[in-house]
Amino acid sequence: MQFLYHSKAGVEFLDIEGEAFTYLFKVRRHRKGEIVALRNMEDGYLYTYKIDTVTRKDAVLTLVHKEHKEILPKRFVHLLWGVIEPKVIEKTLPSLNELGVGRISFVYCARSQKNFKIRLDKLQKILINSCQQCGRSSLMEIEVIDSFEEALQKYNDTVLIDFSENYLQCGESIQRVFIGPEGGFSDEERKIATQIKGLDTPLILRSETAAVAVSSVLML
Repeated sequence: MQFLYHSKAGVEFLDIEGEAFTYLFKVRRHRKGEIVALRNMEDGYLYTYKIDTVTRKDAVLTLVHKEHKEILPKRFVHLLWGVIEPKVIEKTLPSLNELGVGRISFVYCARSQKNFKIRLDKLQKILINSCQQCGRSSLMEIEVIDSFEEALQKYNDTVLIDFSENYLQCGESIQRVFIGPEGGFSDEERKIATQIKGLDTPLILRSETAAVAVSSVLML
């Protein structure tokens, strides 16, 4: 753990309870008198606290130092991703967060199953846990968009990743890419797109594999 997230990190005295208490004292096994690092993931500061008192259910920490120390991706990449099974998204999200993807828009495409419901609150919790482990100092932005057409109207500079011999290259100055759901984009969706690039591989990738592969090409 690089730090512990707490929305109120930065105040002089901080009460720790609930899940944060369980993680800090029952999982990480911290004790009274030890020093721990916290972030609120909004102001870029890393806050150092001393554990002053510990009971069975809560603890009080005292601020001893703060340092403005942002750890951010080198560039901004926005991934638009056709909605697939939420469990697969949840499993893949930490990898995309570690790669440094700046924003993910989950889009209900023609081949997305409409009964798949994206719980942004659950995804945010996964992102917080991922940031605590990898050290990223700000949360990825996430949103849900109801249709393919709405997504391209909102972000008209988006590049579709589909079957094409115009391959995506490392270091390209592309900010937004669109990965289709399982089954890919429909013919109607391909007709709407103005920019399409492919991946230089003869293999058919699953949606989540393509999301990680494309993000790696653009971020690393």
